[in-house]
Amino acid sequence: MSSPSHRMLNLLSVLQSRRDWAGQELADRLGVTVRTVRRDVDRLRELGYAITAVKGPYGGYRLAPGEELPPLLFDDEQAVAIAVALQSASGVDIADAAARALATMRQVMPSHLRHRIDGIRFEADAAGAQAAPTVVAAVSAAARDHLTLRIEYRDDGRARRIEPHAVVVRDGRWYVVAWEGDAADWRILRLDRVRVRQGGGVPFEPREIPTGDARTYLSARFKGSDEQDRWPVTADLILSTPAQRVVPFLGDAELEDLGDGRSRVRVGSWSWAGALAWALRFDVPFEVVGPPELADAAGTLGRRLSDSAAGPGIR
Repeated sequence: MSSPSHRMLNLLSVLQSRRDWAGQELADRLGVTVRTVRRDVDRLRELGYAITAVKGPYGGYRLAPGEELPPLLFDDEQAVAIAVALQSASGVDIADAAARALATMRQVMPSHLRHRIDGIRFEADAAGAQAAPTVVAAVSAAARDHLTLRIEYRDDGRARRIEPHAVVVRDGRWYVVAWEGDAADWRILRLDRVRVRQGGGVPFEPREIPTGDARTYLSARFKGSDEQDRWPVTADLILSTPAQRVVPFLGDAELEDLGDGRSRVRVGSWSWAGALAWALRFDVPFEVVGPPELADAAGTLGRRLSDSAAGPGIR
């Protein structure tokens, strides 16, 4: 038979997985009697967990939000996941708070789990500009509750009235997709450049985002489009280099390993010259498959490079 603490941990984990549980369901799930479930629920209540009784033919339980933070119970995998997340938090200025949270967790962990956590060490990407936690919280809440915000944007220093629709994280940066009323247009704003001047404004009716959702709209705007998540041009190339060398630079390009030390790549770019520049980074021979515009651009680029190598005044 499992120990009471292990049973309570399992019971708490099950209660968090959905809203309501019948007493017999919990007993069957945990392999104990209904009486044992009732006793373990009482122990969790004593620890501060707000577990309410659900009325009905068979009775049941519901884990409700509490007024205070009770002791947190995690299994080993959950604790490891939290430790990794705290070490890799990026885009928001919470490094000090994350370090303190990890130290607090470590103090109450059993020795075998502390050793496991201490063995997890890695180098995260270098942090760029960090968004303030208060800004992330305020903009996220306004997007959730459909409330306008008055903000100041560092790029131009002017005040804006926005209707935040969604907060999106991309490559370690936090963005808000918002409708700006004064400009009558959509805006994508970096939260590390936002200062909230006034929150909790008037309610607004959400609009339809041009691409259907905020994440694809952000991706489309990064590719220079307002309506479709695709690059202006797409090039097909065969590189005289193995696929494993291409993978680290692939991004959203498509790769086919031709199996003879060559790789076929379908890559999107802002321009044909940009697609050729992407291929030139590997410093290997490559073949232009198509389309014809790419071949024309390759010829133009070749002549331009030849002229440049000839030196000034020689054409």
